[in-house]
Amino acid sequence: MNYLIFDLEFNQHYSAIKEDKNIASLSCPFEIIQIGAVKLDLNLNTISNFDFLVKPEIYLEIHPYVKDITGLTMESLKDAPPFKEVYKDLYNFIDDDNCIFCVWGMSDIKELFRNIQYHQLDTSKVPTEYIDLQSNISKYFNCPKGTHIGLRNAVELLELPIKAQFHNALNDAFYTAEIFKKTYNEDFKTSIYNPESYKQKPRQQSEKYLVDLVGLFLQFEKMYNRKMSIEEKEIIKLAYFMGKTNQFII
Repeated sequence: MNYLIFDLEFNQHYSAIKEDKNIASLSCPFEIIQIGAVKLDLNLNTISNFDFLVKPEIYLEIHPYVKDITGLTMESLKDAPPFKEVYKDLYNFIDDDNCIFCVWGMSDIKELFRNIQYHQLDTSKVPTEYIDLQSNISKYFNCPKGTHIGLRNAVELLELPIKAQFHNALNDAFYTAEIFKKTYNEDFKTSIYNPESYKQKPRQQSEKYLVDLVGLFLQFEKMYNRKMSIEEKEIIKLAYFMGKTNQFII
């Protein structure tokens, strides 16, 4: 059995043109543009690494925020292989029926399966057993219920050396693996991920959906590698609902 710690960087739809609507944003709202992974054996020794950039095929414009935090541009990604080719390499890299995914929060495993399904690829070899390290480390540091610690904060609190920039898939996978090595204990229980539970369901005209605000805030905390304040959460919440009205589209 091996542990596969992986991290993703992804892009999303961006356009100032109101009429520019991409139907893919419904089935694949976040397109993977980098995959990084570190494979550990049962004794938590590093076996190998995986690092690939992915050429965008869905969203052909890098969102300014994504460009800002990752440094990735269309120019830097133009010669990268497309997702289908990278996925073949990832499929071979996993190469273990008993492999357990380790992720920093649920967004990466969720978007990995969504991208695979969008491209209509085989998921049979992709592990569904996983450990949410962010959740476990938050408990490790006795964070208040409902809050989660950011990756950088965890690295600093554990006094791990910072040797490379964050928001790079391989670097973040490396930091997550080092956290896992230093804190692992028997309380780290595995769970089973069900890709079907996150599939977009057709919306009925009379049906109303609730917004997963907890998930929304966790995504921001993951991106910024820190806990969001109550005031920041209120601003995010307000901005989200104001954005849905389309009143500021020009």
